[in-house]
Amino acid sequence: MRRSSVTERAGGGTEGLRERKRADSRAATVDVALQLFAERGYEAVTVADVCAAAEIAPRTFFRYFPTKEDLLAEPARRMAERVSAAIAAAPADLDDAEVLTRSLRELGEYVLAQGERLAVFFQVARTSAAVRSNPSLHLAGRERELAEELLARRAAAGPPDWRTRLAVARAVAAFRTWLDDVVDGGPPDPLAHLDEVLAAR
Repeated sequence: MRRSSVTERAGGGTEGLRERKRADSRAATVDVALQLFAERGYEAVTVADVCAAAEIAPRTFFRYFPTKEDLLAEPARRMAERVSAAIAAAPADLDDAEVLTRSLRELGEYVLAQGERLAVFFQVARTSAAVRSNPSLHLAGRERELAEELLARRAAAGPPDWRTRLAVARAVAAFRTWLDDVVDGGPPDPLAHLDEVLAAR
């Protein structure tokens, strides 16, 4: 029994290490691809280019991402996941506006912590027609989902009403305004500026 337990723990450790290495390789592939997109333009970069620069085989790339578009969407997907998790974890006694403010502030902290990685993504987002035309790569494209998540946390039935949708649209517009300021060089205290923008009416 004891030997079996030790073996299971060792196997779990090996599996965990393998998953961490895979996650690191996947993240590195995103970083390399974003840099290529920034330098050459998204449309001009092929999957083969990404594989060569990241030093991975094409089959490895397609294990990570079904398409080049999925790779491009990865930073936006991670940001969306963080907002959704923050909404779900918000205290039950907060109203929608407070939940959105807290959730988007957490997202702002994440954006700043990611630094150069997300800066390159936002650079690509500004210059690529493929990004501009894809609503899934923008927080504004998820406004309906965010409104539905607000309803879900308070167990409300039916589609989001206009007040909920308007609250989400205002909060997302405020965050986008802050993000533009940060990408353009930013205020001296980005989080204080985010608080100010989110509180503006």
